[in-house]
Amino acid sequence: MKNAAMTAASPAPVASLPLPDLVALKARQQGAWASGDYAVVGTTLQIVGETLCEALDLRAGERVLDVAAGNGNATLAAARRWAVVTSTDYVPALLERGRARAEADGLTVAFQTADAEALPFETDAFDVVLSTFGVMFTPNQDQAAEELLRVCRPAGRIGMANWTPDGFIGQLFRTMGQHLPPPPGVLSPASWGTEARLNALFSSAGTVATQRKVFTFRYRSPDHWLEVFRTWYGPVRKAFTALPDEGQAALSQDLLELIGRFNRATDGTMVVPSDYLEVIVTRP
Repeated sequence: MKNAAMTAASPAPVASLPLPDLVALKARQQGAWASGDYAVVGTTLQIVGETLCEALDLRAGERVLDVAAGNGNATLAAARRWAVVTSTDYVPALLERGRARAEADGLTVAFQTADAEALPFETDAFDVVLSTFGVMFTPNQDQAAEELLRVCRPAGRIGMANWTPDGFIGQLFRTMGQHLPPPPGVLSPASWGTEARLNALFSSAGTVATQRKVFTFRYRSPDHWLEVFRTWYGPVRKAFTALPDEGQAALSQDLLELIGRFNRATDGTMVVPSDYLEVIVTRP
């Protein structure tokens, strides 16, 4: 009886949220990015790669790795500065777009398919590691950060451009999440656009410096932006294809309202500033 009473008085175990299946999530993400053609959007972001390379004071001859490079904006920016560049992504078709751009500009770049969470390179192999709006989308954020640090040599630099939660793209993903909620337990990619998360990921292994910057999306009209993103930008494309017709209409309306809140154009075009963090991590 004593044991029974003690058992009855014991608190019930607290239910915990199931851990997300990061492997399955990564597969879905890879499929999403491959389903469209990020290069259609990515090409417009070239200035971010150029600005990041200047902020890093990139030098000719430095060994540079571009992680989750997409169609190669930071890759090309580094190659234009005579760095020795390796460009990686887990979507081979995007690397081919980067390769075509490099060949057109007469730039020498090595391209290699690679997972940002398991980079196939030696420890301390690179002087500079880059990622513009790329590594922030990895499901296992801690593992990805560890890999960036591992392949960057002591006294080397890691440079990133990450969308902020309160900027236009951060709010874009928040809006999509209201229509298609993300799996429980998965951190938002936009957390990489906060100093708190960056310090948690990198401050124990380096010095983290951030600067808030703005990229401006310029399109013919809000409807033009919506057409481009739902056709070519993988995550938006996948969101629309996962919804029934009425859900697609509701998402379209919400995205156009989001643009309306940010749009500073008054002539029918779209001129939308989107905040991002320019990040430089310096290894000791």
